[in-house]
Amino acid sequence: MRYLLKLLPFTLILILLGACAPKEDAADLYKQESPLEADVSLPDPYTSDEPIKISLTQDGKKVENANFVHVEMWKADGSFRQGMEEADNEGNGLYTFKTDLKDDGLYYVKVHAGSNGSTIMPTKPLAVGELSKEDIDALNGNVPQQSGGGGHHH
Repeated sequence: MRYLLKLLPFTLILILLGACAPKEDAADLYKQESPLEADVSLPDPYTSDEPIKISLTQDGKKVENANFVHVEMWKADGSFRQGMEEADNEGNGLYTFKTDLKDDGLYYVKVHAGSNGSTIMPTKPLAVGELSKEDIDALNGNVPQQSGGGGHHH
């Protein structure tokens, strides 16, 4: 009898824990993530007349009014850095950014975009004119050098 009394608390705990099993549809009760997606089109070959184009979509729909769309650029050799500047909203989910890069070399273009709680920061290489051996090596290694310390955070 004493043995059964000792097992009673454990039995009750097991019954209570069994009743706490999650519902099969419990995952549906949480907010479903709808990530922001960007298609960044760079002029090829680069000309200062043609803008960088950024098409934003989220949940399969064009993002008409993103919370923010900024463009940051830097040269692979560290000799140039352009801080974040706002892209122009052209409507219908298209954002553009014009810049006038005078020196040949490898640049990196980083787009900072946010909408409905989702933030993305894709980075793409941009070749301007002739590339040096170091630029080609960096491009083939596909490892973008970081843009540096400071910057604007959201």
